[in-house]
Amino acid sequence: MRTVLFTHPDCLSHRPPAGHPERPERLSAVLDALEALDGLERREAPLAEDADITTLHPQRLIDVLEEATPRDGEGPAPLDPDTWLSEGTLAAARRAAGAVLAAVDGTMTGDFEAAFCAVRPPGHHAEPARPMGFCLFNSAVLGALRARDVHGAQRVALIDFDVHHGNGSEAAFRGQSGLFYASIHQSPLYPGTGDPADHGEAGEIANITFGPGEDAAAWRAAVERGLFPALEDFAPDMMILSAGFDAHRDDPLASGSLTEDDYAWITAELARRAQPRRLVSTLEGGYDLNALGRSAAAHVKALLDA
Repeated sequence: MRTVLFTHPDCLSHRPPAGHPERPERLSAVLDALEALDGLERREAPLAEDADITTLHPQRLIDVLEEATPRDGEGPAPLDPDTWLSEGTLAAARRAAGAVLAAVDGTMTGDFEAAFCAVRPPGHHAEPARPMGFCLFNSAVLGALRARDVHGAQRVALIDFDVHHGNGSEAAFRGQSGLFYASIHQSPLYPGTGDPADHGEAGEIANITFGPGEDAAAWRAAVERGLFPALEDFAPDMMILSAGFDAHRDDPLASGSLTEDDYAWITAELARRAQPRRLVSTLEGGYDLNALGRSAAAHVKALLDA
């Protein structure tokens, strides 16, 4: 697939306090690993404007974040124990959202077939009216709404394989027509949501869980059993991936057993099912730098090879 990388140096400017797992070095590790890939076109992520963000998040939330942003060399300020603002945070978050929106525009207009957004902070925990879990703006959901409401996509699927359930994405998709959200996540684990018995109001939600320490074969079997039939029934005309790599066996924040081979496998399987060929992926979690870099490179290579 013709694949474009969207990123921007501003995404390095979000700086939580020292020791925080969602650190700028995560993005550097991803970008360094992607340097070895041939055929990957690189583009600059634009800044999302308020009008882009308010398709999901209320203007009051943006205003509160602006007011709470540290100024003039002040240190980072907490929104909650996990989620922090620094001087460069909102520029980074706007670039992260802008990357996904530009990627959706490009795939929907046929400029390219796939995109990977190497951005931070992540987004899938951000609920419409509440940042949380390292996340401020839910870029993946903003992209899904853009595909449906601006470009006329009839069925947009958001597939989330971060080890943590994307409570914000699920909340945004609940009861929405033309949208389908599927999460493959460890349970029990933060944030404690994502019950497999919850299918939303009309089957628009699928939660596929695996237990701490379950091996990669069990994870693949759960994906094959719980995700692929539902995805084929939905038959999306646009697919967005919340690409978290923290179910890797080396990740410090969970108890997964995956390797980069498993991320290459799920990417290839999803790309094969992306008919028409419109697929946008955005970086979510992944906190061991070496595992994150290798996994992201395997993911993007699978897109290029699809």
